[in-house]
Amino acid sequence: MEKTVMNAHTSPRTRVVQEINPFKMAQAQFDRVADLMGLSEDARQILRWPLREFRFQIPVRMDDGRIRVFFGYRVQHNDARGPAKGGIRFHAAETLDTIRALAMWMTWKTAVVDLPLGGGKGGVAVDPASLSRRELEALCRGWIDQIWRNIGPRIDVPAPDVGTTPQMMGWMMDEYSKLIGQYTPGVITGKPVGGGGSPGRAEATGFGVVYQIREAMKRLGMNPSQATASIQGFGNVGQHVALAFTEILGGKVVSVAYWDREDRTARTITHPDGIDPRFLISITDIYGTIDKQKAQAAGYLVEDGLAWLSKPVDVLIPAALEGQITEHTVHLIHPKVRILAEGANGPTTPEADRVLQERGVMVIPDFLCNAGGVVVSYFEGVQNEMNYYWSREEVLQRLDQHLTRSFHEVFRLAEEEHLYPRDAAYILAIQRVVRAMEMRGWI
Repeated sequence: MEKTVMNAHTSPRTRVVQEINPFKMAQAQFDRVADLMGLSEDARQILRWPLREFRFQIPVRMDDGRIRVFFGYRVQHNDARGPAKGGIRFHAAETLDTIRALAMWMTWKTAVVDLPLGGGKGGVAVDPASLSRRELEALCRGWIDQIWRNIGPRIDVPAPDVGTTPQMMGWMMDEYSKLIGQYTPGVITGKPVGGGGSPGRAEATGFGVVYQIREAMKRLGMNPSQATASIQGFGNVGQHVALAFTEILGGKVVSVAYWDREDRTARTITHPDGIDPRFLISITDIYGTIDKQKAQAAGYLVEDGLAWLSKPVDVLIPAALEGQITEHTVHLIHPKVRILAEGANGPTTPEADRVLQERGVMVIPDFLCNAGGVVVSYFEGVQNEMNYYWSREEVLQRLDQHLTRSFHEVFRLAEEEHLYPRDAAYILAIQRVVRAMEMRGWI
C-alpha cells in the first residue's frame, strides 16, 4: 500500500473508524482462518505476533533551531519465506498497533502472490506536510540512523507508504549507503527512477488493483467499458486506479473521496459525466488533497466524505486507510455495487465482511488486490542486484501476468472450497508461510 493520506471522518458514524484497533482486527481475521484450517497451536503462537519490534526516538533540529523528538517504528512480523518487506508510513495518527497490523498483512501479501519475502512495516508519527523539505530529509535520515543495523537487502527491505515518496526513499537509501560504506540500492525500494528505482513502480499498486478488477469482471460477465466506479483516496494509489480504470478498462470513475488538509475533513469530488483523472491529478498536492475551488470552477460537485460510498456504481475501491467500511458504514453501499476492490490495507472490518458476503458482493481482498506495489518492489530489488533495469512496458507486463495468476489461484480455491475470497486468500498465504516455517524447522 502506498501514499494516500486519508484521515477518519468527523461525523458520529465514522468516529467508529478511529476506535478500531487494526492489530486486533488483523489477529481476529487470522484466528478465524486458523480455525477453518485447523492450524496447529505451535504455528498460531508464532504467527499471531510479530517476531521483532523496534521503537525509537528520532531527534531532529528544526528550522527554528529547536530540537524536536519524533517516534519511529519498525515491525518485522515474519521472515520465514525471505527478508521482511513493507512500507514506511509518515502519518500523524501512527501507532505501534497500526504498524503491527500492517506488518502482519504484509506477510500474507507477499505469500499470497508467492514472492520470496516476509512481512514488515515501519513508520513515524508525524504529519509530513507540516515539515519543510530540509526537516523532512533530516527525519528520513534520522529514521535510518536508528534502524540501519536491523534492515538490509537480506534482512528487511522498506518501501514507501502513506505520507512517504520516492524522494524520501532516495534519502534513506543514501543514508544507509553512507553508514555501511558502500552503495546499496537494494536496501529500500520505491526509489526514484534513475536513482535505483524501477520504471513502473509509481503506478504498480493502482494498476494492479485495476488488472484484478478486470479479471473479476470477466468472472461476472461484465463489460469493463460500461462499468462505473467510486474511489476513496486520491494519493498515489487512487490516482493510478482512476487512470487505469478509465484509460485501460475504458470505464468511468464517478467520484473520488479525499482528505482536505486545509479544512481537516474528508470530502468527495463528483462529476455527472465522470471525473477526468488527469485534470484532478493536476490540481492535487503530493499528499492527495484536491484543490476544491479549482474543481468546482470546472463543474465538479463537492460532497461530504461519505458520499463516495453510496454512489450507484459497479465497483467500489477503498484506497485510503484501514477501517473505513465498518458495521456502521457498510449499509451505505448502494445495491448496484458488484465488486469491492480493496486498494487500501484493511479497509473492511470483519463485521462489514459478513454483510458483504450476505449481499453477494465480490470482494477482492486487500493483501491480494493491492499487492502490485510489493510485486514491483520485488522486481526493483532484482534489478538492483543485477544492476540492469527493465523497461516500463516489461515491468507492467510482468506485473499483470503475476497478479492475474495470483488472482485466479485465490478465486479458484474460493470456488472449489465454497469460501469467502478473503478466507481463500488467507488460507493460501498461511499455508505457504507455515510450509516455510516447517522446512526451516521452526515448528
